Amino acid sequence: MPPKPLTACKPRPGSFRSGFLFIDDNTDASEALAMLLAIEGHEVHTRADGVSGIAATESLCPDVVLLDIGLPDLDGYEVARQLRQSRRGRDVTLIAVTGYGMPSDRARSAEAGFYHHLAKPVEPEGLLRLLSE
Repeated sequence: MPPKPLTACKPRPGSFRSGFLFIDDNTDASEALAMLLAIEGHEVHTRADGVSGIAATESLCPDVVLLDIGLPDLDGYEVARQLRQSRRGRDVTLIAVTGYGMPSDRARSAEAGFYHHLAKPVEPEGLLRLLSE
């Protein structure tokens, strides 16, 4: 059974509110990383496209959004820009998880509002270390 979203976006001391949202059209990759975080005790949700990812950010209030750049509808840069302009998305920790790893891609990610840029395949230990910082 999938985790139920919280109705309010108020943090609980010492924990994540609604945890993590993965927006990636590669369901195998997002489910594997989601499972890793769920095993660590975090609430995790996934979406496969930008439009539903934006809507999920508004309704679920995640603390962290891991976002693929190469999505089928809106690219991740546009999703990031829209999230940064939204009420719920402007303060979320936004991490690019993408096959695009050139310095110009990283610069574009920063310009769009991402805090971090991880190239695929993402090493689980590296992701956990980043999230613990």
